[in-house]
Amino acid sequence: MRFSIRFNNDRPVREYMELARAAELAGFDQFWVSDDLFLYGVWPILASCATVTNRIHLGTCIVNPYTMHPAEMAMQAVALDELSGGRALLGIGAGAGDFLGWVGMPQQRPLTRMIESMQVLRALFAGERVTHQGSELGSWSAEAYLRTPSRPIPIYLGAMSPKMLEAIGQYADGGLPLLFPPEHYHQVRMHVDRGLALAGRTPDAVDMAACIWVSVGDDAHAAEAVLRQKIAYYGHALSDTILANLGVSRDEFIPINHAIQHDHDEARACAMVTPAMLKIGITGTGADLLPRLEALVAAGARHISFGPPLGPNPHEAITVLGREVLPVLRAMA
Repeated sequence: MRFSIRFNNDRPVREYMELARAAELAGFDQFWVSDDLFLYGVWPILASCATVTNRIHLGTCIVNPYTMHPAEMAMQAVALDELSGGRALLGIGAGAGDFLGWVGMPQQRPLTRMIESMQVLRALFAGERVTHQGSELGSWSAEAYLRTPSRPIPIYLGAMSPKMLEAIGQYADGGLPLLFPPEHYHQVRMHVDRGLALAGRTPDAVDMAACIWVSVGDDAHAAEAVLRQKIAYYGHALSDTILANLGVSRDEFIPINHAIQHDHDEARACAMVTPAMLKIGITGTGADLLPRLEALVAAGARHISFGPPLGPNPHEAITVLGREVLPVLRAMA
């Protein structure tokens, strides 16, 4: 059984050093940080974490091959891997179309781009000369190879769509699929397993992290308030599939979004978040979290990844999860 924790890249860099240390002490196996545009860059964040930890693996969640070329991804990952003593994980994904639109980058053929990226990254990490000929990444010459020592750094693919989930099973070493809600695990697993079958791989070839939203703390009401806030801001952008899984109509988010965007009344927007909407994540005290998490393990999950908002206090969230949740779930495996 594996456990990881995910953070957005919106905190002062030095805070991540303390959070990574705390996560390692709490028993987490992996520490992931995002790389959303116009916030703090993920590579210095993870490098700083590498200097204050000894065991926990450190990963990007995610970098994309539109704003960062796979050749540069490989360079940064190898440097982090050397600094951390072999603890780097490279999480990649197609990125958010809205963010890429900010900088005038069309997100064309994302699946093809991701497959080509994984192919060249794997070759680079193997020390090969990458004579790649692709429709997305162009033509590479025999001079395209790493001049520094490397190892097969694990490549994790962030995914939500069926074809991208299949690509986890076909090409990746690990997967970072968002489960909205956590009970969506069976559907996600089905697509990943289809990819495994197409590639003739076994399930143990891929570390599939069940990525969930969680908000936890000793004060259950405060924890729920944080999750309500996140859903109020982002709920209107959820896909039709996610809304169907929740049993929620898109029309229900119209007044919430209006309160946020037009009236700037966050309190009223949060008050309109319904219990069905809250099911997108898991919230409460450590004990409150356990029933749905135990069901996730019973469904076959062997890696649970706890992600934002995490709770009113991220340090408290790490402590509560490490003290009350991880030992129980680890004993089930």
